[in-house]
Amino acid sequence: MEKFGKSQPVTRREDIRFLTGEGRYVDDIAPEGALQTFVFRSPVAHGTITSLDVSDAREADGVHAVYTLADLEAAGVDVSMPASIIKNRDGSDGANPERPVLARDRLRFVGEPVAVVVADTLAQARDAGELIMLDYDDLPAKMDTAKGGEPIHAEAPDNVVYDWAIGDEDATNAAFEAAARVVSLDVADNRVIVNSMEPRGCYAEPEGERLHVAINGQGVWGPKSVLAKALNMPEDAIRVTNPDTGGGFGMKAFMYPEYFVVAHAAQALQRPVRWMSERTEAMLSDNAGRDLTSLTELAFDENHRIIGYRVLTEANMGAYNSQFAQFIQTQLFSRVLTGVYDMPTAFLRSVGYYTNMTQVDAYRGAGRPEAIYILERAMDRAARELGVDPMELRRINFIKPDQFPYDTLVDETYDVGDFDKVLRRAEAEADVAGFAARKAADAAAGRLRGIGLCYYIESILGDPSESAKVEFTDEGRVNIYVGTQSNGQGHETVYAQFLSDQTGIPVDLIDVVQGDSDRIKQGGGTGGSRSVTTQNTATLATVDAMTEAFVAFLSEEEGVAASEISFDDEQFRIEGSNMTPTMLEVAEMARDKGREDLLVHERRTTLDARSFPNGCHITEVVIDPDTGVTRVDRYVVVDDFGNLINPVLAEGQVHGGVVQGIGQALTEHVQFDEDGQLLTATFMDYALPRADDVPYIGFTSEPVPSTANIMGMKGCGEAGTVGALAAVANAVQDAMWERGVRQADMPFTPLKVWELLKDDAVAAE
Repeated sequence: MEKFGKSQPVTRREDIRFLTGEGRYVDDIAPEGALQTFVFRSPVAHGTITSLDVSDAREADGVHAVYTLADLEAAGVDVSMPASIIKNRDGSDGANPERPVLARDRLRFVGEPVAVVVADTLAQARDAGELIMLDYDDLPAKMDTAKGGEPIHAEAPDNVVYDWAIGDEDATNAAFEAAARVVSLDVADNRVIVNSMEPRGCYAEPEGERLHVAINGQGVWGPKSVLAKALNMPEDAIRVTNPDTGGGFGMKAFMYPEYFVVAHAAQALQRPVRWMSERTEAMLSDNAGRDLTSLTELAFDENHRIIGYRVLTEANMGAYNSQFAQFIQTQLFSRVLTGVYDMPTAFLRSVGYYTNMTQVDAYRGAGRPEAIYILERAMDRAARELGVDPMELRRINFIKPDQFPYDTLVDETYDVGDFDKVLRRAEAEADVAGFAARKAADAAAGRLRGIGLCYYIESILGDPSESAKVEFTDEGRVNIYVGTQSNGQGHETVYAQFLSDQTGIPVDLIDVVQGDSDRIKQGGGTGGSRSVTTQNTATLATVDAMTEAFVAFLSEEEGVAASEISFDDEQFRIEGSNMTPTMLEVAEMARDKGREDLLVHERRTTLDARSFPNGCHITEVVIDPDTGVTRVDRYVVVDDFGNLINPVLAEGQVHGGVVQGIGQALTEHVQFDEDGQLLTATFMDYALPRADDVPYIGFTSEPVPSTANIMGMKGCGEAGTVGALAAVANAVQDAMWERGVRQADMPFTPLKVWELLKDDAVAAE
């Protein structure tokens, strides 16, 4: 019998179909003969619509419908998209202007959907789009995050969407007044575009009296509820599926205007309708991320211990509130505000602004990278100004093992951790002792070498509840139904492997079923690195229930007490008998006896607490001062993910996350002109990291098992990016410090680095 052992580095089973063209992506499986859509978008960042004439487009060849906001409202569609709203510091609600599915009266960012054409072919839809007549009066584009300027929404006259804070402000101010030394750093976090391998897309088709909507997202139950509300349909009249998805990064967790219009069109026309974004269209209309600045201050006592931490963040919240943006910027940010350090007081103020760009939202785990980035940049600056070794400064301030469980200032409780052990392992793996020799060798060749460190911690977020259902089929196979959604993380492998570990069922007989609101009654989707811990906790409970039911069945069949029957994760054993049936064999016995009730088992569980993956990134960069070219030369990661199911998948997640972080640190940067036109709307202009930008990435697991779940697991989906931003930035700052450069912000493009070094040379003269 094939049996996966626990924590075995098993290769991904789904990769075979992905690499041989057998993947089931939205654009591959849309119904044959589905109508095609073209989205007519705003050409300007800000303007008042004076007229919108789609009559000629409606008469064009092959066109079945052209939808404007007025058409949707006339059909009874609820056109207001969902948005998250938080409380201001004074207790009032943040600004809550409507975000309509299609533009109403005003245009507020380049790429905003204005009208949608549905035709027989995409070419016909595009041609009809050329016939749409949109007239508008230009308004000033607001391209900064300063208070004031031309209002984007009447509900936010100063373009401030919220002013929020957390912490003990009075205690923090008192700590700063009593500090022996205060270190401050104003840090910018550059705006980036997700650029998932597969752009967003969807299709919808009538199914009798019901409607089926397929979205390449990160879950199906949220979209199902939102679509039902928008279309005024009972939830049970809508089926939402999520087929294979080529990357999500948080960006695909949200509802977008196109999904509503496609769903309505399919219902109204009683025909299948499909839409697929093109790359530039995605760059204009997908939720982007980061784009904030943070003034970070650390107060130290005479022993270099942190006694206060204060942050003022100004965040670009985009043209509209989106589904989760305010929540992400505040709640997720605050959960890791204190990092791995023992801080007695902290205060964060986060001021969100509207600007005329596409909306800012979750990107590659937004909230955690930003919080860790600003804290670890500030720690690096503090070490330099205090004259303390960066590692020693962290050790002084680490939460110590005997302090756990540790209550943070933002109402999180860290259950376990041994941060110094992880740091020591990273120091050894990175050969920090050999850095001086490598730096000297580069200096002799006219190059600058720097070393950077980041110690991160993140909070595993999202819905703590999840369900798992195991079904024995007539074909002798086993289905496991899960409420999470793979976006490329390898869920099919890890869930099948885990079920096999717990039951002895051969993994090649296990099929993972996900992303179908008809086949799975509820689920939390994927986001915040929640999947493995929540889903496998539910699987364990289901296996326990299944085992208990099978023991009772065997007890009845064999006439022995249930207490005399045991299960060893592979076979049942009956005292005094040579019978050792497997799970599959007992299921077949139950089927033969007509016990259909024993062929399906399901349980739902809720985690009582979060887990907190953490780890240390150490990297070295080399800069050519003559050209400004910066190269990441060495990279080591030591992570505490608790117990691992599949180390090779965890390592792959870390590698991908680190590369994303390197991309933002060195090459990725969104640029708009003064009129709000996106200048980085193709891969000719927007630089994703390439293979030659990335060194060998060393990965080591140094687990401290979590107590928050029975398996001792901690999530790992976003850990690579969370640590990479600050590690690379600190290394670049270290390399340029000796040349007098005291402020360096991402991205470290050759031009920026060259200018920083050149300006320093001029100043020195």
